[in-house]
Amino acid sequence: MDQLISQIIEPYYLRIIILFGINLIMVLGLNLITGVTGQLSMGHAGFMSLGAYTSAILTMHLGVPFYLALLGGALMAALFGLIIGVPALRLEGDYLAIVTIGFGEIVRVFFLNFEPGGKAVGLAGIPKETGFTLVAVIAIVVIVCMARLLNSRMGKALYALRENEIAAAACGVNTTRLKVMTFMLGTFLGGLGGGLYAHYRYYISPVDFDFSRSIELVNMVVLGGLGSIPGAILGTAILTALPEALRVVADYRMLFYGALLVLMMVFRPNGLLGDIRLYDLKKRWSKRWGKKKEAKPC
Repeated sequence: MDQLISQIIEPYYLRIIILFGINLIMVLGLNLITGVTGQLSMGHAGFMSLGAYTSAILTMHLGVPFYLALLGGALMAALFGLIIGVPALRLEGDYLAIVTIGFGEIVRVFFLNFEPGGKAVGLAGIPKETGFTLVAVIAIVVIVCMARLLNSRMGKALYALRENEIAAAACGVNTTRLKVMTFMLGTFLGGLGGGLYAHYRYYISPVDFDFSRSIELVNMVVLGGLGSIPGAILGTAILTALPEALRVVADYRMLFYGALLVLMMVFRPNGLLGDIRLYDLKKRWSKRWGKKKEAKPC
């Protein structure tokens, strides 16, 4: 399947599409944490690096099959999500953001001195196992599962948690448990995306997972719209393709991202698609389609 796709799509554009799919998996996880439950996480690249290094070391040094290594990397990220989440999620707003930033930097410095990971030089020779078909299937499964989750009773509790945690707790919602569970699920997807990224790029280094990568992922969530799956898809598509078009000013990427965030907060504080959900789009489409059927003459 991948060979057929590579014959149809030019390698350059195929690379962008695959990176879009990998980014989307991680952004959907971050959207669950930040967009749906309102917990500002600024260290998602740290969980991405845990998934990338764990899966790469398992396949290269221990001979673990790719799919098991991919799952192992995602579980490692989720484990650290639990370790960090239990104490950190008692904090709110800026304090939680500071904790996650610190965690991301701790992980980056750790891998700078981690011998099996190649230290600062990085890890080269990772087998290329990630392809278009695998990324597309995982991305679609994640989108479907995320949509079902957010349309469930638990999803409504998550949105209530974001709007007013005290009111949600008064209605019987176990807020601490929900926040830890969503944080673990979001970091699991971050680690899964990291594993796919490592086995697509052949080579990884701590520089690939610095603070700017975390900001890039947050930008994708904010640009599309907090808590919106269609928004996450749109924001990821724009900010995956745009850097390719702005390679001539690559040194000013962080300046561009900062300016973009400021403009979004001023003119579109809810993002490009606001809080639009897949369920809302389906409902609108059903109503419109029903009206067209009624308008047809007998």
